[in-house]
Amino acid sequence: MRIDWPHRERNDLYRPSSGATLSPHTEPADDTAADHRKGPRRRGEELENAILAATLEELGETGYAALTMERVATRARTGKAALYRRWSNRAELVMDACKLSGVADISLPDTGALRTDVIALLRQIAAKMASPLGGILRGLLTEMTRDPDFATLIRERFHTTGPATLGVLLERAVDRGEIEPWILDSRRATVATDLLRNQFLLFGSPVEDEVITDIVDDVYLPLILHPAPQRASDPRPTASPHSTGSAGATHSAGGED
Repeated sequence: MRIDWPHRERNDLYRPSSGATLSPHTEPADDTAADHRKGPRRRGEELENAILAATLEELGETGYAALTMERVATRARTGKAALYRRWSNRAELVMDACKLSGVADISLPDTGALRTDVIALLRQIAAKMASPLGGILRGLLTEMTRDPDFATLIRERFHTTGPATLGVLLERAVDRGEIEPWILDSRRATVATDLLRNQFLLFGSPVEDEVITDIVDDVYLPLILHPAPQRASDPRPTASPHSTGSAGATHSAGGED
């Protein structure tokens, strides 16, 4: 049996009440958000800050993998051309947005001893990881394995921030005689920040303060101080008075309480 459906033009299936015609694959858009020409005209730093703020919002909602220049432009109420005049790709845009947010800002501790300097530094980094920016950071570090260009930018602009600050602390320790100069160029120099980053990626945040002190006292200081500090809970016998350095001197060098 043949059924005669009411006649209907094909385009009527996609014609909204306003009379505008959409393609079958197009969803109605928010004209106010999409058409940046309806808003006040912005230039220079004002426009750039709006774009960077929109980038951070997109990162928080969708992550780096789903972030596009078009989505950022729509949220910032501007055109994609405004983005591409300033950033050649989304990786550069994201790194500048993170810089604006202060995600990589670290103050330089100066407690007078390497141990307490390093603990203060790691606490700062851990606090960054525990903030809302920590979720963004986790996503960015994950994307390093998928985007070689982005990985390069991470290493150049962000990943080196903690280790660079740590390098200044180590240079001061050399001047105080706590460590030998060759440590500065060795792989041992960045072990503390490397372990903290791994803790964050594997177990999330917050990174407990006990973990930070364990990293410093159980791993880092024994690697870089000479002679290595000996903790009260260490089962090894105390160094004899005839060996290089005494136990008391060791604890003093490590800044033990």
